[in-house]
Amino acid sequence: MEFLSCRFQGGELRKMAFLKKTGKNIQKHYQLYLMVLPGLLIIMIFNYIPMYGIQIAFREYSFSTGLTGGEWVGLKYLERFFGSYQFWSLIKNTLMISLTTILFSFPVPIVLSIVFNKIRSKRQQKAMQTIVYLPHFISVVVLVSIMTLILSPNSGVLGQIAAKLGYNGVIMGDSKMFVPLYVISEIWQHAGWNSIIYIAALSSIDNALYESAYLDGANTWQIIRYIDLPSLVPTMMILLILTMGSVLGVGFEKVYLMQNSLNLPVSEIISTYVYKIGLQSNQYSYSAAISLFNNVINFFFVFVMNQIAKKSTGNSIW
Repeated sequence: MEFLSCRFQGGELRKMAFLKKTGKNIQKHYQLYLMVLPGLLIIMIFNYIPMYGIQIAFREYSFSTGLTGGEWVGLKYLERFFGSYQFWSLIKNTLMISLTTILFSFPVPIVLSIVFNKIRSKRQQKAMQTIVYLPHFISVVVLVSIMTLILSPNSGVLGQIAAKLGYNGVIMGDSKMFVPLYVISEIWQHAGWNSIIYIAALSSIDNALYESAYLDGANTWQIIRYIDLPSLVPTMMILLILTMGSVLGVGFEKVYLMQNSLNLPVSEIISTYVYKIGLQSNQYSYSAAISLFNNVINFFFVFVMNQIAKKSTGNSIW
């Protein structure tokens, strides 16, 4: 008993010392804490407080009974989703689009940042950056509309060229073309914007490294291999970890807008299915259960990728 009492008192003393130290730190750096406060409030309001509604995935939700008034059904809706004939099709389509997008789009911003870093003329560099940044500001609705017009077999330039080359189908309705079109449009729209963080990482490299490399006779490719790429590895790993957190969270807007009855077998993903089940069919508990499963799997991917990055490169989020 005396041992437990001493251990309890020691824990209380450590807790009081920690709180006292934290209070002094906040008092000393209160400007920084005030600057961070709006961001914390936004995260709390829009990310943590809504978690209270997760319970509808385990209840028979209805508007009349509210979030907590429905009957508790446990894992009923998760088991229903796992037993659905669409389960593996949704997982396959989501992973296919997501992993293909990561595989082909992730290296492009890195290449662009290195290219921009090698342009000596500031005017040319800014002009090129402006050109590749602009697509990011085009809305998804406008982008898909442009794709539809260009690829139309009747009025679209590329559609007419494809027709003359012997392609008789509707490109936007071809299930084999859906993933390539999605990936290419994703690269075109976001690669330039995503390169900004890599450009910032390259700008922090000490010029003495470049000067030493030139004096030692290193050419451009050797400088990229031994200076630029190693300097980008920490940023690359952090962004890759964050990207893996959305493996099953493929962008809903573009997929839904590109979706039609012809390409539905490959374009129906978890997010579009949740939208149709939840908002169009009013099956709120079922859609909430699917979304919960989706988020748990995404967190699992983040955790695994973080551990792999930590052991292989020493860079991680936590």
